[in-house]
Amino acid sequence: MKYVLSLLLVGLLATTSQAQQYFNVTIYGAKKDSSALATQAIKKAIDAASKQGGGTVYFPPGKYKTGPVHLKSNITILIDAGAEIHFTDNFDAYLPMVESRWEGTDVTNFSPLFYANKAENIAIKGRGLIDGHGKKWWAYSEVHVKKSPGSKWQDEFHRLNKDILRPDLPGWVERGFLRPPFIQFMHCKNVLIEGITIRNSPFWTVNPEFCENVTVTGVTINNPPSPNTDGINPESCRYVHISNCHISVGDDCITIKSGKDRAGRKMNVPAENHTITNCTMLSGHGGVVIGSEMSGGVKKIAISNCVFDGTDRGIRIKTARGRGGVVEDIRVDNIIMKNIRDQAIVLDMQYAKTNPEPVSERTPAFRNIHFSNITAEVNQAGYLNGLEEMPIENVTFTDLQIRAKTGFVIKSARDIAFHQVKVNTETGSSIHAENVQLLEINAVKNSTPKAGKPILDFVNVQDAFITQAFPVAGTDIYLKISGAKSQNITLESNQLKAAKTPVLKADEVKEEIVLK
Repeated sequence: MKYVLSLLLVGLLATTSQAQQYFNVTIYGAKKDSSALATQAIKKAIDAASKQGGGTVYFPPGKYKTGPVHLKSNITILIDAGAEIHFTDNFDAYLPMVESRWEGTDVTNFSPLFYANKAENIAIKGRGLIDGHGKKWWAYSEVHVKKSPGSKWQDEFHRLNKDILRPDLPGWVERGFLRPPFIQFMHCKNVLIEGITIRNSPFWTVNPEFCENVTVTGVTINNPPSPNTDGINPESCRYVHISNCHISVGDDCITIKSGKDRAGRKMNVPAENHTITNCTMLSGHGGVVIGSEMSGGVKKIAISNCVFDGTDRGIRIKTARGRGGVVEDIRVDNIIMKNIRDQAIVLDMQYAKTNPEPVSERTPAFRNIHFSNITAEVNQAGYLNGLEEMPIENVTFTDLQIRAKTGFVIKSARDIAFHQVKVNTETGSSIHAENVQLLEINAVKNSTPKAGKPILDFVNVQDAFITQAFPVAGTDIYLKISGAKSQNITLESNQLKAAKTPVLKADEVKEEIVLK
């Protein structure tokens, strides 16, 4: 009998101990009917958990209204199914301002809605909802207040940010005060965001900065058409895992960044070792985007098993002169794109139009980027636009099936290869290459050739090798070559008899084309 009682006592103590790890916010004064701000009650629950060495701050079903929530180490925010957290749109609630980053520039700004700085082992999880009530914030975005007078919030921002390294773009902060991200964790380790639904973010939605070992999984993000309400934006982070998410937002769905211009180069913290998989993206400027803030560099990124349906672009990598930094070692595989308004693939180094300049720390670079197993229905197949002084380098396309109004346009690039790629176009060529060196084209097809239009259109292309071409009946011109710099172009092991004109060479092209 004593033995049985002892076991019962041990079990009771274990259950009690386990229960004490959950800190129910209603016990600390939070109202489940949103009749009063729960900011202080949530803070008390977090402080109580922190004093115990950590624990789970629990939101049972109900509707809570709050100001910013600041996490500490070893704290999990658990939002149960049926629970809703609504953030106030009273801007004063997000004061005092805190250390933050805004579009790649290090600033002191409004507190993010969920915030942590230099914390470890933190999480936001559950099947509940968090709503940022961003509409009032959107009305104060820099887009809308260019000509508006100052405000007390803008004055406070200027007071705290007199010596920041501003981006090269003139008139940046003067356009208006800066909205806070929804979830921004700074300098944190072991971060988990899981299962929750997020909507109406004031600015970027999930925005870890300088963090290590970040997992975002099973998250749904819904932002209506709104300024800069990106979905998931890890910046200058390493070991990031994004999976099983569903995203529809007012800007880019997932964006990888590493700082902007001088500020980004000074911090010099790259984004590296990211995996993105099993996600669906609907509304958004881009499905997965790298840049344009990439001054610290972006490397070792794997993107796979995703569906983009309705985004403006699919995969987009963008930068400009002045950024500096290198984007390299990127793999994109097994992607389906439908209803894409613009391009399936964009690599644009002239996101902001600038004049050529000598290579320096301001000069960005794109290299070692590889795309495979992609099916797409788009407006334009792809757009690669390098710099005269820094061409895009070592890009491959393998097993792509694309239906588009227009094909690929490639400018200022080196070491580009297409293998087993079909681009059916409504108008124009499958591939237009201009100022490209080392171009390999293997088994490229177009089943919808157009009269008077070449399948391949080369302008000032050097060192090109074309193999296993098999144009369909009705092909007017297979390869057109122009530009006085075009040279060393070889066609080998092709079946070109269905093409009315296999090769059309302009008068300025002096070198003979080699057909084997």
